[in-house]
Amino acid sequence: MLYHLLFYTVFTFKVTNSFPSVQPVLCHDDESSALLQFKQNFAIKKFASDYFPSHPKTVSWIPKTDCCSWDGVECDDQTGHVIGLDLSSSQLYGSIGSNSSLFHLSQLQRLNLSHNHFNYSPIPSTLAHLSRLTHLDLSYSMFSGEIPKEISQLSKLLILDLCCNYVSSFPETNLLQLKQQNLRSMIQNITNLQVLYLCFVNISSPVPNTLSNVSSLHVLCLRSSGMYGDFPIGIFHLPNLRYLEVGDNKGLTGYLPEFHSSGALYYLGLQSTSFQGKLPASLGNLNAFKVLAIRQCQFSGSIPSSLSNLTQLMVLDLAYNHFKGNLTSSLSNLTQLGVLSVGRNDITSKDISWIGKLNRLYSLDLSNVNIGSEIPNSFVNLTQLTTFAIEYGNLVGQIPSWIMNFTHLRNLDLSNNKLHGKLPHSIFSLGNLSVLYLCSNFLVGQFELNMIF
Repeated sequence: MLYHLLFYTVFTFKVTNSFPSVQPVLCHDDESSALLQFKQNFAIKKFASDYFPSHPKTVSWIPKTDCCSWDGVECDDQTGHVIGLDLSSSQLYGSIGSNSSLFHLSQLQRLNLSHNHFNYSPIPSTLAHLSRLTHLDLSYSMFSGEIPKEISQLSKLLILDLCCNYVSSFPETNLLQLKQQNLRSMIQNITNLQVLYLCFVNISSPVPNTLSNVSSLHVLCLRSSGMYGDFPIGIFHLPNLRYLEVGDNKGLTGYLPEFHSSGALYYLGLQSTSFQGKLPASLGNLNAFKVLAIRQCQFSGSIPSSLSNLTQLMVLDLAYNHFKGNLTSSLSNLTQLGVLSVGRNDITSKDISWIGKLNRLYSLDLSNVNIGSEIPNSFVNLTQLTTFAIEYGNLVGQIPSWIMNFTHLRNLDLSNNKLHGKLPHSIFSLGNLSVLYLCSNFLVGQFELNMIF
């Protein structure tokens, strides 16, 4: 809107000569100098931003030009102060010291340094000088060491993302650590947090009960952080919570409460934790739900038919639990599903033909589901599959020839069944196939090794 007003004012002056011209507000010299000095501390290396498409934004930072026009720099339209700095995926390689000129940008409100390589340097405690910050993203940036307690002084923060500072080949090694008392202090001082990403940060403590009081929280990620003990049930009832990810914390225990229809939750990740109990039927009240990932927990009981109400669900991963009973065909309503994984439970399903209606599936795991029938012809519609696993499914009949239509298939596991007949050579025309398990069946036939190659 402001650009439109400026254009209108200048245009009117040229026509009527009755209004003074409006000069654009330029970047402040001291802030321009601070940015150029910051730039000089880093080399440009492509490997520093190898997760996503990237480009070196600081190349556009040229002395004696307006820094408000530089790539990644945002200025206030009225004051010219730098209020935003987005250097994500900028191929920066080097260290950030406590005396970095970055911390001279006292008006900065948004800072994104994600997807660079800061050479395992610690997060400087002088970051607290940027007291106006509302958005701070240091994810995927190879910071290491203890997260400074001074970060809790950034009381205006709405978004804090310190996720995923690890060596890509060893994601289980968390480079950042956060002391328990510092986490409590952070939560107590930064009371308006909306997004908190501490995934892959070594915290190694119980989840603080005080998190249940952060009513503004929309996103909470504590995945693979060494959390343990009972998960505070009140966090599930936070009124604005949409995304909750606490997976890969084996010592974390808890259960799911009853959910109200007013709940905003759409993503729940509890995989590889020790959560237990039954899935409440009230899960079906969460109309916006998209991801339910509870693989490798201790859940039991039956799969509630109310899940059929979750018509926007894209991922349903219940594998490696203790569920019993029948896999209900009511789940055929979930036409948005991309992942259906119910393997390694004690489930029976005499009719799985309804799964053929879920033509958006790219991952299907029915291993250990007692089926006792042929692979239904309706599965011919599942042409997007990249993973197809029915191990120990008591399958009978032959491997259908139409499986050659699964051109995206990478993993195929039909082992330990009662399949018979000739091994269809069409399987070896699947150019993307990298994993193939067909052992412990009654298949016959001959093939040459060069068919695999």
